Amino acid sequence: MQITDIKIRKFFDEGPMKAIVSVTFDDCLAVHDVKVIYARERFFIVMPSRKNPDGTYRDIVHPINADFRAALEEAVIDAYHVQLVASEHDAAEDDTVII
Repeated sequence: MQITDIKIRKFFDEGPMKAIVSVTFDDCLAVHDVKVIYARERFFIVMPSRKNPDGTYRDIVHPINADFRAALEEAVIDAYHVQLVASEHDAAEDDTVII
């Protein structure tokens, strides 16, 4: 299974959640609401989940093995950093005054 697209849907400046991401696999399956989190001095991802009646959360979709989880996490975090730099660059260009 190949990751064919990663879209950063929303960035967050405050708090540990830094972005919400959609990931497409094999141009056939999209997984929405993957979260990029920064906590304990590192980035990681949290898969989409739903709240159970007892207040706990259960992942709706998740990687089955550690190798795929590591590859998915690396790809999503890399895409987050690329888009963050691009958006900061675009914002800096918008602030440039042309005389």
